[in-house]
Amino acid sequence: MQNKLKGTGVAMVTPFKKDKSIDFDALSKLIKHIVDGGVDFLVVMGTTGENPTLTFKEQEDILNHIVKVSEKKLPIVFGIAGNNTQAVVERIKNTDFTNIDAILSATPYYNKPSQKGLYAHYKAIAEASPVPVILYNVPGRTSVNLSAETCLQLANDFKNIVAVKEASANINQIMQIIKNKPEGFSVLSGDDAYTMPFIAMGMDGVISVTANALPKKFSEMVNASLKHDIKTAQKLHYELLDFSNSIFLDGNPSGIKAALEVIGIMEQYVRLPLEPVSENVKLIIEKNIKEIL
Repeated sequence: MQNKLKGTGVAMVTPFKKDKSIDFDALSKLIKHIVDGGVDFLVVMGTTGENPTLTFKEQEDILNHIVKVSEKKLPIVFGIAGNNTQAVVERIKNTDFTNIDAILSATPYYNKPSQKGLYAHYKAIAEASPVPVILYNVPGRTSVNLSAETCLQLANDFKNIVAVKEASANINQIMQIIKNKPEGFSVLSGDDAYTMPFIAMGMDGVISVTANALPKKFSEMVNASLKHDIKTAQKLHYELLDFSNSIFLDGNPSGIKAALEVIGIMEQYVRLPLEPVSENVKLIIEKNIKEIL
């Protein structure tokens, strides 16, 4: 599985209709758009998929639809996280993993556990999970940082902890993980705008929001970076940079949903507490898309 968790993963959005029900027709269009774009794996029910606003039944229905439409051509990573460790473990024990290749689990939000608490949290998840586990460090969202030392300890202590999605933007921390990680452990970018330079530092790929809208272009940039074709990678990186920044101006996934509406994949509806982007931000996103396409 470690070999499959490289290159471009896509943190998939969940399309909604005006009444906020799931738009499965739009989801089918999105799946085909992403798969045809040449990405390497799909991330289903991460926070970009608005999983906190979806029931477990809705999450299962979305997963099953993605499996059916994609014909399981790509590995599927499923998001299971929370700030109640026992509830996360119980969710894992009650999940059908038939079509799930790995899980992505963000650090607990709000509680701000110590590094000892984070280690124990992921230890419980690793021991419960029948599939590989990807750690997700995103302190800007959770208010807690998974240190390089704790990340590496987990990677060394549990064979089924196979990767980390690093979104701390802490360059020294990321370099320490890359330098000292065990063989086969993948380090994936959680920041689209930094993906090219992070791969140059030694990262193995990305779990991208941008690639929902621009899978082909983003995958080309990632592949060029992994092949050390710096000239091509830099060119594509700077073509994508303004767009990747603009989709986060009014929050995620509101921005990427606005972009997907612009290119005709889906409408930009989100569930509360999110709201659609402002008209000004949508114009910026639209301008950036037109400059790329």
